[in-house]
This record gives sequence, structure tokens and C-alpha cells, in this order.
Amino acid sequence: MPHLTSTRAGAATTGVRTAVGVPGYAHPLLAPAQWAELTRPGTPLHWVALNVAGGPGSRPDPHCLEAAGRLRNAGVRVLGHLDATYGARPHADLITDAHRYHDWYRVDGFLLDRCPSERTALPEVRRTVAALRSAGDDPHIVLGHGTHPYPGYAENADQLVTFAGPWSDYRWSQVAEWTADYPPDRFCHFVHSVPRGHLDEALRIARWQGAATIYVTDRTDRGGRVDPWETMPGYWDDIVSRIGTGVSE
Repeated sequence: MPHLTSTRAGAATTGVRTAVGVPGYAHPLLAPAQWAELTRPGTPLHWVALNVAGGPGSRPDPHCLEAAGRLRNAGVRVLGHLDATYGARPHADLITDAHRYHDWYRVDGFLLDRCPSERTALPEVRRTVAALRSAGDDPHIVLGHGTHPYPGYAENADQLVTFAGPWSDYRWSQVAEWTADYPPDRFCHFVHSVPRGHLDEALRIARWQGAATIYVTDRTDRGGRVDPWETMPGYWDDIVSRIGTGVSE
């Protein structure tokens, strides 16, 4: 099977805790129960991304302030969602949004979504990351490539999202060889359209490919018309129980 590669087998047994990274649910006013569920004791979370209105919005949002506060009080890292639009977003706009996230919501870091992945874009992303690190107190930086980027990106962030897409692609995916030089806690995988019957397999692939932060959902993107990440999976309790007890090899 393509995902069962010997180069990553060791990474699956390093003892790094697999947990969930939430790419960003719908606004807390629209999905209050889902945000509340994230603060349930024992929920295995690495971080949750906050997307107020395609960014931090134009002013502090009371519903998002409350949701972010509850998560942080529960010990959950909250990241501000920034859309890099594959390098098209002006540097100054990204940094302005980052400061708003930090000043208004006291975020613990940033998810730079739709981050470029090619070698030529690396210097500008490096510049952006350096500015983001000055926007908070040791912020956690996640680069949301959604695919394996040029290896140099791994030296410029705390984590990389090296897969974001449907189960139909993920189940046959292959991990880039250079990722074997890094521990699993450096990588995130986001997989949508995963049938309940394939949940264990999806979690197992993530472990074998060396991704310690995952998000798996049965929600679909309906051909690119909706965001599959903004609604909690129908089998959320199953994910929590499986990750909490470990996934069998």
C-alpha cells in the first residue's frame, strides 16, 4: 500500500501524541454547540483555528471572544486564521490581521492557510513568518500548504499541513521522503469525505505517514462549493475515543 512506507514506520512509534487540529469551525454564533464541545475535558486537541470573518474582522466579535476565551481557559491553543491566497495576499494585510488577532483575541499563534509551496515563494513566506513571530509571545506557526512543499519550508514554521483534501486521494497518497528527517509533531493532515467505516484506516495512514496533528471528517466539499472543515464530523465521539486510547498498528 502506498502509505505503508518503511521510512515512516519508525515515526509511528516515537510516542508523540496524536491529536486533533481544527482548521476552523463556522462562526460560534452559528455553531455554539460545536465550539462548546471542544472544551469538553479529555478532548485530544493540539490547536483550534479561529476564523472570525475571513480573518479577524473589522472589530472584536463578542461571540468569538467568548469562544476563544473558553478554549484558552481549557488549555487549548487558539490560532488566528490567515489566508495567504497562495502568495497573492499583500504582506502588510497579513501582518495587520495578525496583530488584530493577537490584540483582540490573544491568540497563541497563526494558521497561514493556502500558503505557497514552491521554492521561489520561500523567501517571502520566510519574511511573513518572521513578522508573525513578532506579533505575539512565541506564537505557534502552522503553514497550511495542503501538499508537500519545498523542503526548506520545514525550517520556517512549527508545523506544516502536508495534506488537505478528500479521502479518495488520501487513501492512496505517498509521503515525501524528506519528511523522514523530522518528527511527527511537525506535520498535519486534514482529510474530508471519510466514510465512518474507513475512519480507523485514515487514522492509521496518518500515523504511518508521520503526522501527529490530524483532522478527519465525513463532511464533504460538495464539489468545492462548501467548506468541509466548518462542521464537526458526525463521528466526532469516535475520533475522540480512538485518539484518546491510541490507534492500533
